[in-house]
Amino acid sequence: MMSHVHGGTLLPISAQCVLLCLVLALPGCRTFLPNVWTQLLSLSWESYTHQYITEQAVLNITMETLNNTNHHRQEHTGLGRGFWLAVGEVVHSNAAMDFLSSTRSDPVYHFDSESVKEAIAMLRQFWAQTLLSANAKDYQGARHSLGQLLHSLQDFYSHSNWVETGQNTVYLHLLHPGQPAFPVASEGTATCIECQPTNCQDNLLPRLRQRDPLLLTTGYFGTYPPKPRGKCSHGGLLDVNQGGINKDSISPLYSPHHYLHEEAAHLATAATLNVLRDLRENVGYTSFLKMFSVKQPPALVFVMDTTGSMFEEITAARLRALAIIQSRANTPEQPGTFLLVPFHDPNVGPVYKTEDPEEFIRYMENLMALGGGDEPEMCLTAIQLALINSPPLSEIFVFTDASPKDAHLFNTVMALTREKQCKVTFLLTEDPIYERKGRRRKREDLSPDRFSLYSSLSSVSGGLTIFTSNLDIHRVSAIVEDNTAADKVTLLHTESESVSSELSHSFRVDRSVKNVTLHLTGDIKDGLLSSPTGRTQSLLIQQGPLAALEQFRGLYRIRLLSSIEPGQWHLNTTADGPVTFNAIAYSRMDFLYYFAVETNGTHPGLARVEGSPISGVPTFLVIAVTGLPPNEEASFSHVTLLDTNGESLQKVLLNPLSREELIGHLASLPRVPFCIQLSGKDGAGNLLERVSTEMIQPSHVQIQILSVPRLISGQSTTVGFDVQNHGPARDFTLTTDDDRGYLTHRGPHSLFVGERGSVRGEVKLHTPEGVEGGDSVTLTLTVRSRDSLISNYAVIHLTVVPLDPDTSPPSCSTMRVEQTCPGLAQCTGASWTVSLALTDRGRTGLASLQLSQGQGTLTLLHGPTDPAGDSLEENQATLGQHHRARKGPVEGEYGRDKIGPRMVQGRASSAGWSRQCKELSSDLQSAVGDGEE
Repeated sequence: MMSHVHGGTLLPISAQCVLLCLVLALPGCRTFLPNVWTQLLSLSWESYTHQYITEQAVLNITMETLNNTNHHRQEHTGLGRGFWLAVGEVVHSNAAMDFLSSTRSDPVYHFDSESVKEAIAMLRQFWAQTLLSANAKDYQGARHSLGQLLHSLQDFYSHSNWVETGQNTVYLHLLHPGQPAFPVASEGTATCIECQPTNCQDNLLPRLRQRDPLLLTTGYFGTYPPKPRGKCSHGGLLDVNQGGINKDSISPLYSPHHYLHEEAAHLATAATLNVLRDLRENVGYTSFLKMFSVKQPPALVFVMDTTGSMFEEITAARLRALAIIQSRANTPEQPGTFLLVPFHDPNVGPVYKTEDPEEFIRYMENLMALGGGDEPEMCLTAIQLALINSPPLSEIFVFTDASPKDAHLFNTVMALTREKQCKVTFLLTEDPIYERKGRRRKREDLSPDRFSLYSSLSSVSGGLTIFTSNLDIHRVSAIVEDNTAADKVTLLHTESESVSSELSHSFRVDRSVKNVTLHLTGDIKDGLLSSPTGRTQSLLIQQGPLAALEQFRGLYRIRLLSSIEPGQWHLNTTADGPVTFNAIAYSRMDFLYYFAVETNGTHPGLARVEGSPISGVPTFLVIAVTGLPPNEEASFSHVTLLDTNGESLQKVLLNPLSREELIGHLASLPRVPFCIQLSGKDGAGNLLERVSTEMIQPSHVQIQILSVPRLISGQSTTVGFDVQNHGPARDFTLTTDDDRGYLTHRGPHSLFVGERGSVRGEVKLHTPEGVEGGDSVTLTLTVRSRDSLISNYAVIHLTVVPLDPDTSPPSCSTMRVEQTCPGLAQCTGASWTVSLALTDRGRTGLASLQLSQGQGTLTLLHGPTDPAGDSLEENQATLGQHHRARKGPVEGEYGRDKIGPRMVQGRASSAGWSRQCKELSSDLQSAVGDGEE
């Protein structure tokens, strides 16, 4: 974070909670956790933070992109829930640099301890990885590396003397090797004088405060590495080194150069905007918007059993997909991603993924119901692939009549549903006709709970498990249409496991809600729907004054009629067996959330919890409200933690961080699974409610990933982790899985972890030879107690990078000039020829060359390539350019009458010419006799 502070002693927990409540009530707090805690410690509410800088920059560039694309002004409230989730991933990756054990104390990641050259190299690695992932459409990986890049980039302006020298522009050399570089103070060069902590305005030596010639330095923090005598320190109360030059906050107690905080923040913001614009130019406007899930349309994701008994199900899915595509053509409701994963036994896949609806229909038409006969199939493997390849917040629909043969993947699949916040709904066909046709084993031969893993997975993710028949499968598949609607929100989600029960459900409809649909699964014997004004309707009639009912085997689909009364609705049912109730509607207003815990060490603050939250640990709940109209004066007072039956477990009061951001403190979490219901009021005082349907299961065990390495083709890599036990001593089982088969040993691994202890371990992956850069691997680790249901997970996204990242720019030199002209002005009407040599010393070579302005003949000749990389002629290309200038002035890339060849991103077909370059421009004025360079 821009205003991060290092090390020191924290206040007692009780005092912290009191102070936190006070600061949250103050106006003008512009930041989002975890950085608000740092602002509190530094008593500097108005300090800029990494969070604030990053969020505002991404929002501004996104709006700029949309306005340039659509030619009319856009509103940020319509960007969608997926956009704010994507921005949150970038911000979280940024802030995590201050919390991860592998990065928080390493000066290279923070431009500390005069590690400027090493930090620049790291920055460029992050940039290369971001482009690599984005071009491979691994947008999640791209967001992760982008967040890391932005953290280090922003730190440069706060931790170096760049601002003190009077610079008012960004340091382009950080990410552009061809731009001028400034020297860094050598090890023996003194940079600072001692100063009092509250008076360090002139502690930099004179040479370090002047613009020309500029000498860079950054402050040392802590004891590693130790600060040499005469060097600058980071400074502040949390640094053992007094004095210092950091501009992290506006507080003189924590930032000796606090008076320059605003200037540093403005330059950090400008640098962040530059990176985002460069990213947009490199990947293109369309990919940039997809990377941030801007106005993310719903995805249509099918996981299809293709054994011989599935003819009716495949037909139903195909017809339903066709109906959705046709009815939503040229509307925002049209799915943006189509995904199909077929499976049987033993084969799974391939994964069919497209953005073309017609291509998806062709995939569906090519599905054949063949073979089979045995009961279990590879269903969970197929769901795993669907989760990895689906956008976050997707709904996945599984069509099968068979139990899973790959039950060992259940924990992995459950972890992925939680990490991606995807819902999984099962449409299970059980039909007595199977016994007559012999396409499956007789039902009496099959276990009655063989589908229990499916029910558990749908319950955890907030989906449904529907038991239906071949006769009803087409009509039941209408649930696909309901649940893939854009701007779909949940008003209530409950599950009852009682054998026989009378149930009462209440849900609230507000003014922003439209198209309310109720889904009930189970054997309903009676039911009564009541409106807020007391009107009623029986659920056993198809059409009434309040709703239209469609009843199939396994599903009741109830659509409230138009002119829906706002207020509290009630549904009372009598059923035999378990019942799941889901109330959904259309509304832009929704919310995102995460849990955070307090951290100590060099960067105190609130760190986001990875995996499930921990029982018995004070925890903060952070809420981000999305989709509020600009003129809506809504306020939100609390959240309620609901159990699976919809009963209240705990009420948590919320304090506002901003109009859309809120925080609540939980001294402890419930021991049972729960979901979150957000409550508030609109501008007219009417109640608002939204529910997040996924079930959260607090745990006593946690997996903490120590580092996220890069993968290199042909090499082995290890991922280190800690298993932390927050309860009594236990035996645990650790399982690992990845989607590419790179793991050398999947386990299970046995672990014993003592009471409130931890065990460190690692897993090894081997990347096969020939894997291209940009490929991504999803690694999932799950840990489970052997004697209880206590478990937790960690999901890591790894990227394959080239062996030797190439950070050196190509060079351009003149080889031969023919038919020169006296001056550039006379060249506009003359013919001339110039031969240029373009050379790249890196292993990956050049990409392409084109003339950015002007007319003439451009000829590319390929020079020799030295695979060993030792020859000066490596990857050299000779350009023979025959150019007849236009009459009149030529407007070139760098001004009038200057024409430059421009390197553009791409790939050449010749060996060794795969390097992607953004730009190489050369002033041809020198090539035609002027002598300038």
